[in-house]
Amino acid sequence: MTDGEDMSKGLRSRLTSYGDAEFALFLRRAFLKSAGYNDDVLELPVVGIATTASDFNPCHATAPELVEAIKRGVLAAGGLPFVFPTISLHESFCHPTTMLLRNLMAMDVEEMLRAQPLDAAVLIGGCDKTVPAQIMGALSANVPTLIEVVGAALAGWNEGERLGACTDCRRLWYAHRAGSIDAQQLAQGHGRLVASHGTCTVMGTASTMACLAETLGLLMPGGASIPAVHAERLRHAEDTGKRAVALAKSGGPKPREVVTAASIRNAMTVLAALGGSTNAVIHLAAIAGRLGLKMELDELDRIGRTTPVLVDLKPVGQNYMEDFHAAGGLPALMRQLGDRLDRTAATAAGGSIADMLQGWSKFVDERIIRPDGNPVSPGEALTVVRGSLAPDGAVIKRAAAAAELMQHRGAAIVFDGLDDLARRIDDPALPVTPQSVLVLRYAGPIGAPGMPEAGGIPIPKKLAQAGVKDMVRISDARMSGTAYGAIVLHVAPEAAIGGPLALVKDGDMIELDVKSRRLELLVDAAELDRRRAQWKAPPRPKRGYHRLYAEHVTQADQGCDFDFLMDR
Repeated sequence: MTDGEDMSKGLRSRLTSYGDAEFALFLRRAFLKSAGYNDDVLELPVVGIATTASDFNPCHATAPELVEAIKRGVLAAGGLPFVFPTISLHESFCHPTTMLLRNLMAMDVEEMLRAQPLDAAVLIGGCDKTVPAQIMGALSANVPTLIEVVGAALAGWNEGERLGACTDCRRLWYAHRAGSIDAQQLAQGHGRLVASHGTCTVMGTASTMACLAETLGLLMPGGASIPAVHAERLRHAEDTGKRAVALAKSGGPKPREVVTAASIRNAMTVLAALGGSTNAVIHLAAIAGRLGLKMELDELDRIGRTTPVLVDLKPVGQNYMEDFHAAGGLPALMRQLGDRLDRTAATAAGGSIADMLQGWSKFVDERIIRPDGNPVSPGEALTVVRGSLAPDGAVIKRAAAAAELMQHRGAAIVFDGLDDLARRIDDPALPVTPQSVLVLRYAGPIGAPGMPEAGGIPIPKKLAQAGVKDMVRISDARMSGTAYGAIVLHVAPEAAIGGPLALVKDGDMIELDVKSRRLELLVDAAELDRRRAQWKAPPRPKRGYHRLYAEHVTQADQGCDFDFLMDR
């Protein structure tokens, strides 16, 4: 090292602690020379590229191609790309649930961004928990960072019917449970549900979080909706690499300068207009918490009351992500939303949303991205309910539920955890009717642990075979963003910490009134006090990450983040 060298930039930054900085740099360069680098190349701004490629994550099968495209962009703009791995999470490949590991991935991303000598980073995500984990980690590390998503898969076809994961996965499975399609028909559709690499083809959690990452200003404009296997996806990745070099050279803007209270409100508005995943409510709360902000459920509900669902995609509508992209994608939706958005908020490309829209194509296919006068639903896609059963709130995806169940009173049938649910839900002797209210508890953040996507409690087989399509279902769990039904989720506080859900007994009357935003357990206070005195907390994990999780995870209304990672 010589006098005047900037030790905060490039490969001179974040030196290993040997007690001798000059030796640390000398040793680092020695290893880089062994990899074939010349000294002049090692002076370039460094862009780290975090890949989530994994054989256990088939949705991310195109991540290696995205890495190469991003590297091209970095090199073309005069930067030096360095690729590194992080944890990769796929919804169908993690036991018991990816949500248990979202915070671990966020910690992984944060610590790698802090530890490694990079000036900017591009994080490749896609499947549901990867993008929120990356945003959370990036906000905490506060290194100039962009998100690149793998993109959604293409829809398939089966006997003239269009199919896409995973709303149609559930629809076919439920039809098979009900006996309306046989095993051979199920098998044929099974092979055509996921027609290409990429994330779910509908407005599930992956697509919702891609759109919210773009809204928050961390994903380059237009990138949320590009299908995984389109060449446009690679060109977008290349542009992302170029933009990352600009961030590296200028030192920003950094994530905490881009993601603000205004952009989070914009994200809540876009979430409502998309008819997006209920999981996004938890992720947005966690993202806000990393900034020292609180995402108020009541504000989300207020936004939802006045924001119509404008995007006609499953599970609320009828179409798929490739249709959303062809219709104009998120910029077109932003244009349709007008002054509902704060257009001074930043985009990942630099400048404001207003600047971006001024230079963006004005095309919009209003069959897919509807105008205000012809919405998919007039509003209240996601609704927050409270009451004696959910003092800290619960969420229902109203736009994907049977309208006749939005005001309902019925007797509870209670399942104590997932094993009890699996054991009894299809028992012919289960005393269930279409008016019953199915209650699943001990499936929350601490109780499960990890708050699995079990809230979409299946219709008991004997009712499904009789033609019942929907029932009121309540839990402290989550459900897949691709699911649908009259399902109340994220009940807080959860049963495992003694929330009112822990006190429900079979036969108790429960009242759901979505219009009035109420969820009530119709049992008198004295009886509840008696039950509370007899209640005992379930045992918790005793070792490792599961113990850390159970001891420090917050409740759903706070984002299920670790209390020590929130910016307080």
